[in-house]
Amino acid sequence: MSGFLKIAIRNLLKGPTTDPYPFGKTFVPDKLRGKLKVDAAICTACATCEEVCPSGAIHITKNENVYVHTTWYNTCCFCGNCEFFCPTGAIKLTNDFHTANTEQEKYKFITVAIISEKECKRCFKKFVPATKPLIEKSYPCISDDINELLEFCPECRRKLAFERLYK
Repeated sequence: MSGFLKIAIRNLLKGPTTDPYPFGKTFVPDKLRGKLKVDAAICTACATCEEVCPSGAIHITKNENVYVHTTWYNTCCFCGNCEFFCPTGAIKLTNDFHTANTEQEKYKFITVAIISEKECKRCFKKFVPATKPLIEKSYPCISDDINELLEFCPECRRKLAFERLYK
């Protein structure tokens, strides 16, 4: 019997060795770069992810008092630049690799995160506040003064910091 015939008979007796996907569970590596997950609570809508996205899959738009972070999966190349360059760590790539969709759904295959604005305590203008992860990166020790400044828009923060400096 030839070597090929032996292998063919052995494989027939052994049964299938492929994953049963999509009809059953399959192995997914821990470091797989799948769909994005945006944590709107710590996103500052800085648009860094939009700038570093080579395929132009991320768009941040402003609507009234919110920013809308939209990811289009029909153009995303899952490179991971958005996660790597996000200053607050708001973007994470998940292990979810299910990106198959129908032609009719191709323009609806998106993820949306809503980033809310806050009102400044001094001038009452709307702004997106700095988040805790960003502040922790910037300041080794967060004092009450720093926490108080977070309640003000960037312009009022500058004025208050200047006033405190020259009192």
